Amino acid sequence: MKWQRAPEELKSLLASSMRGIECEKRIMFGYPAYFINRNMFFGIFESAVFARLSPAQIEAFESHGKPLGYLEPMKGRPMKDYRLIPPSIYSDPKLLKRVIEESAAYTRTLKPKQKKTLKKPGKT
Repeated sequence: MKWQRAPEELKSLLASSMRGIECEKRIMFGYPAYFINRNMFFGIFESAVFARLSPAQIEAFESHGKPLGYLEPMKGRPMKDYRLIPPSIYSDPKLLKRVIEESAAYTRTLKPKQKKTLKKPGKT
């Protein structure tokens, strides 16, 4: 199945919303994603926005009647802690900034990922 392109407006919205957040922008799954300490914390997949959230943050959102779907780039394989952010949240600049800050705060508590080294052929 071919993935959809991310809307340019959504990419611009996220890029401008990341101002003031110390993070690294990279491409993941062919879409813009943002990382802290090599841990992905926010991004776009197709036309959806996703965030890495703690269980408590997920519960808080859902207790306010905002169900969050799972980020699932491969059907049947949801990514743990990554939830889809509904348009009702990311279309409101204040709410979007709040979710970004909460996601960034949670991601800063995680152990930094180490850079993977590639094994050279013939070496074990």
